[in-house]
Amino acid sequence: MTTAQPLDVQPTPLALLLLGREADPKSERGVECPGDLPSPSDPDLVARARAAKEKLGDKVFVLGHHYQRDEVIQFADVTGDSFKLARDAAARPEAEYIVFCGVHFMAESADILTTDDQKVVLPDLAAGCSMADMATAEQVAECWDVLTDAGVADVTVPVSYMNSSADIKAFTGKHGGTICTSSNAKRALDWAFEQGEKVLFLPDQHLGRNTAVRDMGMSLEDCVVYNPHKPGGGLTAEQLRDAKMILWRGHCSVHGRFSLESVEDVRTRVPGVNVLVHPECKHEVVAAADYVGSTEYIIKALDAAPAGSKWAIGTELNLVRRLANAHPDKEVVFLDKTVCFCSTMNRIDLPHLVWALESLAEGKLVNRIQVDRETEGFAKLALERMLALP
Repeated sequence: MTTAQPLDVQPTPLALLLLGREADPKSERGVECPGDLPSPSDPDLVARARAAKEKLGDKVFVLGHHYQRDEVIQFADVTGDSFKLARDAAARPEAEYIVFCGVHFMAESADILTTDDQKVVLPDLAAGCSMADMATAEQVAECWDVLTDAGVADVTVPVSYMNSSADIKAFTGKHGGTICTSSNAKRALDWAFEQGEKVLFLPDQHLGRNTAVRDMGMSLEDCVVYNPHKPGGGLTAEQLRDAKMILWRGHCSVHGRFSLESVEDVRTRVPGVNVLVHPECKHEVVAAADYVGSTEYIIKALDAAPAGSKWAIGTELNLVRRLANAHPDKEVVFLDKTVCFCSTMNRIDLPHLVWALESLAEGKLVNRIQVDRETEGFAKLALERMLALP
């Protein structure tokens, strides 16, 4: 009888990141967060945050994304979606510190758009975006080689969603493309098709597909999905030549949870309900909804809705709860029965915010997000093309 030998299993780089045993400053996930955090049970956390913020005065500007916890959002000087917040930061050149309560790619965008004298701080370095991590610079460079081999790179314009890393934004700028948000995706695609015959849309396949089919009249057959985990993206050269939209195989882990069954179920449970969803949802969900729009669109739609109306909203739960509390005269429910916060966005809590603010108040710069000059230059070029869209 032979003795079983122990298996020599080496953890993958991703596993190490998720375990918090390695750090990758360019990754959206599993980044180490140094510092001694105050206890979440500390009853003085709110007072400590207020005191540190008051001590810093105009030197600090706190940005709060709509998906943040209420305990954090109460300290935000402005709230909004990722691009609105980055622009708000750029409009405050007197603020030495920009504390971004959001995720990694958002803080990168703020660093790109602010001055060299301003310092962008992310209270928890592990606050990231799984969608942004679905497209790495190496994978996208390999994709461009595949398009080149297929003879279509010269007629393809990259359009990258705001929810992407600085590296992907830089790739986009370097190759003549632009950035888009969920509210201006159609304008960005209109512009791109004036420059070329095809679009490589990164990294959210659903926003790209929904915009192309729902807003621009293309067919589902005009779209193909490039899978970076398959040789050649899992596509033939003929498929790439025939396609108009080459969609990256990425998605939002929150919005991707909503299903056609969710829509059908809520219509049964809440007769007369209006279904309002984000365009990061799957195409069949968007097609079955009554209204589709960005986070800002969703907020404005609820503000303008008549009293007594009923709404099922397909987006992140923190925002849906906040909207329900802000509109007691309307019935507002989460589209899905399953509670679903954005797990990485939710990482920034009051202890992390207090630690960051108190550190800055003591003159210690922590968790700075800084994009290197070359990456910043090309990424800013792509962002400026978006700003110049008609």
